[in-house]
Amino acid sequence: MAVGESSLDHHSIPGVKLASLACGIKADKTNDLVMFEFSKGSTTAGVFTKSLFAAAPVELGKMHLAKTSPKYFLINSGNANAGVGDAGLDDASTCCLAVSQLAGVRPEAVIPFSTGVIGERLPVVNITNALDALIAELSEDNWLLAAQGIMTTDTRPKITSRQISIDGECITLTGIAKGAGMIQPNMATMLAYIATDAAIETEVLQTLLTAAVETSFNRITVDSDTSTNDSCMLTATGVSKVVIEADSNNATVFLEALVSLCQELAHGIIRDAEGATKFISVRVKGGSTQKECLEVAYSVANSPLMKTALFASDANWGRIVMAIGKADVDIDVKKLDVFLGDVQLMARGEKDSNYSESIGAEIFAKQEIDILININNGAFDETVWTSDLSHEYVRINAEYRT
Repeated sequence: MAVGESSLDHHSIPGVKLASLACGIKADKTNDLVMFEFSKGSTTAGVFTKSLFAAAPVELGKMHLAKTSPKYFLINSGNANAGVGDAGLDDASTCCLAVSQLAGVRPEAVIPFSTGVIGERLPVVNITNALDALIAELSEDNWLLAAQGIMTTDTRPKITSRQISIDGECITLTGIAKGAGMIQPNMATMLAYIATDAAIETEVLQTLLTAAVETSFNRITVDSDTSTNDSCMLTATGVSKVVIEADSNNATVFLEALVSLCQELAHGIIRDAEGATKFISVRVKGGSTQKECLEVAYSVANSPLMKTALFASDANWGRIVMAIGKADVDIDVKKLDVFLGDVQLMARGEKDSNYSESIGAEIFAKQEIDILININNGAFDETVWTSDLSHEYVRINAEYRT
């Protein structure tokens, strides 16, 4: 059960068509194959996992993206096509070739994506046999179907839009994402696809996407584990004819909307984290460096003891202090102020005189919890979002392949 409400409201993007169907990869027969088709002249940027075991579609996708702007994305869920050696590249290439032959484009114009079980060969025949039907279903109105088709252990689709005014024209951004476990940068076991009808050159698009990912998808964690298949893509179709140029006021406005969209999708992943019952923000301010703030934030956000205490609504705030103490940073703990929401737990490294167990218990029992740690040693400020750790998380991952 996910934390909080979720809206499915969204807008289609001119120049983007999508399709989704079931080709038999998932045992439950739900949709597991998705296609994006982009209009001529579209540009695309991408950010990918930094895992040493990056999956075959990630490696092939990066090679294809370096050669040409893609015309198609082909995404399968239920199988990661990872950890199978050179055969994985062959399988991904075969799928791209099959799309190219049907659509009349170069194989490099097709970027493959996969998510699901690691270490098993991709059922290529299931995918290639479904391509005719998939292409026939392409429509600008299928964003929600695509969001559902890329899900694995997710319990609900993640989809959202933003609309902004630039040069008197309405510009639309829409994105979908999947992810519920194996979540920590870079970038999490997630796939995210965002499109806009603005016209943006590839280099500018890449700069904008990288900046947006850094403060959204690269600030979430469920279990500190980095996936083999992470990919986040941003495509600009240019259909609106509104041009976003580098270092312009328009670029600033666009980036604000893009960051907002990416953060909503990232928060959606945490709210739907495997077994999650709580949505937790860990903000660290007053650091001497960005790295210092993030080290402390992730030390707290990834602590199993802290996360299980939050699941139990146990006001054992000593676990927060413990997690701060094990961070690989050189800070003066006698300067620390720690808050739960508006309630101060610690003042200058000691239990605050006004804090009581009953006050803490009220906050720990909430579905949404804000932890603030002030290092009081500088001007840097970073926030990481995480979930609690429940019995259900263990069950889901213990039974993932059974």
